[in-house]
Amino acid sequence: LLSCRLNSPARRIHICSKSSFHEMFLAASGSRRACTAITLFAFAVPLLLRSVFAFAPPPPVLPQIATDPPQQCRLRFSCARPHFTAVLVLAGTKVDEDVACSSQKTSNDQNIAAGKGTTKTENLSSSPSSETFLFDLPRESVANPLFLLLTAQFMLFIGVGAIIPSLPLYSKAIGLSSAANGIVLSAPAVALLIGAGPAGRFADRARKPAMIGGMALIAASDAGTALAPSILPLLVARLGLGAGRCVSESGERGMLADLAGRAPEQRGKVLGSQQAVTALGIAVGAPLGGIVVEQFGPRASFLCVTVAALIAMVVYNFLPETLKGPGGSHKTAEMLDADLSATGLTNPDSDDVNFVQQWSQLLDDNRWKGIALFECGSRFGFAAKLASIPVLASDVLPGGAAGAGALLSAAGLTGLLGAPLGGWLTDRAGAQTTAVASGIVSSTALFLIPFALLGSVNAEFLQGIWGLEDNGAAAYFAALVLLWGLGASAQAPAVTALSQQLAPPGEEATALSLPRAAGDATFIVAPFVLGLVADLASKGSVPIGAECAVAGTMSFLGVVALASFGSADKT
Repeated sequence: LLSCRLNSPARRIHICSKSSFHEMFLAASGSRRACTAITLFAFAVPLLLRSVFAFAPPPPVLPQIATDPPQQCRLRFSCARPHFTAVLVLAGTKVDEDVACSSQKTSNDQNIAAGKGTTKTENLSSSPSSETFLFDLPRESVANPLFLLLTAQFMLFIGVGAIIPSLPLYSKAIGLSSAANGIVLSAPAVALLIGAGPAGRFADRARKPAMIGGMALIAASDAGTALAPSILPLLVARLGLGAGRCVSESGERGMLADLAGRAPEQRGKVLGSQQAVTALGIAVGAPLGGIVVEQFGPRASFLCVTVAALIAMVVYNFLPETLKGPGGSHKTAEMLDADLSATGLTNPDSDDVNFVQQWSQLLDDNRWKGIALFECGSRFGFAAKLASIPVLASDVLPGGAAGAGALLSAAGLTGLLGAPLGGWLTDRAGAQTTAVASGIVSSTALFLIPFALLGSVNAEFLQGIWGLEDNGAAAYFAALVLLWGLGASAQAPAVTALSQQLAPPGEEATALSLPRAAGDATFIVAPFVLGLVADLASKGSVPIGAECAVAGTMSFLGVVALASFGSADKT
């Protein structure tokens, strides 16, 4: 659909084939002005991305150390913490490897040691690192593996985007009520909650096996969903999906934390790029899913996820293992025990880890409480996106499922702006400030949806943009969904960055699984609760879209919790 060319000296992206892009959205949205607005938005995104990355600070350079007589310096990679370490070596001496490795838990990039023997050296007058940089990220250690990781996730989320407009329609097609549909949607969250701790511990021993094995289970589970003849095998397949996601996402979060730790001053940019790729994948997949549903029925869209997961699994095989021990080997249980002891966390049995006790010790810090409650509130918003917004969009917007897919695609495109913006603000204003501000935006947008559907707001301007002259409520509804997508995509890198900053060294995946587990526990009940409200709305007991207002209220309470607890260190 798009033909892109990267002009390296100026870093400009030229987008061609405007007519085919224009015609695709014209067919999906049923409105020429809607198509024009989305096309202009797509043209503006590369310019906005360039402006975001243009202000990135330059990569750090180790200071030169003047010595007399001139000494030599060897650069090496630290054992468990991914930081470059400069070691001064006197003439005719040997570097003690243990001394070099002892710097892994410090933020100082330069450590000095001396012993006896000889070693391969470089002059201090030369650059402290021969590694080149790409977008201010070390090419070999960060940029290249990050590119592979993002490529795999882009392919995966094209498939995920394809099922977003079809999952609630699929449940309705087999005769489920909105409340029963909520149970189907929440089934993966049960497996995610149960497996969060063990999966995090497994991913803290090796990232790639967790990512590859989990992706294989995702592919099998979505194929089972497509072939399920009744609700019982459907629930089994959705539980399998949750188990696969639990394992693979633990490895992915851990690997992303490893890569971000190698360039901590660019943490927001790394996390923002991951969120932007996710949003782009959903934006591409959502309209395709709507077309697949219209042509082949709701079941066919789940096969899109199966194919996408298999492609991601193949790409993951080419990723380097980012969790290393001395000599490049995988970290052992004994190394994890040492990391836990250094951070004050206990690990009495490395084969049967009491991760609940570790989570409890993390929650002694009020900042972790705020993050967990914030995640709980935000899950109500994502539950509304899956259970409510596609159904409302198919009823309100022209085109049915295709119209809903076009709206969700446009919401995904807002992530191309929101995710880099959230990462940029995280690096400059702070992770907590960014998360609170973006959370207020997203929760307010959800809360206003039922008021928009009542048609109580004059939406002439929005009608002119979207081409919905006869339906101002639909125009305002679409605008609020886009605003929610912008806020939600901006808050994601901020919350992840805050969690990574607080995570104990060597236990990143386990620590990051704590807020995820809290959110998964909430997601078990959130779709069901929103489904009950939607059933009441269908009977006229409450306004149409009231479930979105409930989701917005819960999201705002999570923002309040993060703002209240985030400034205190301990209870």
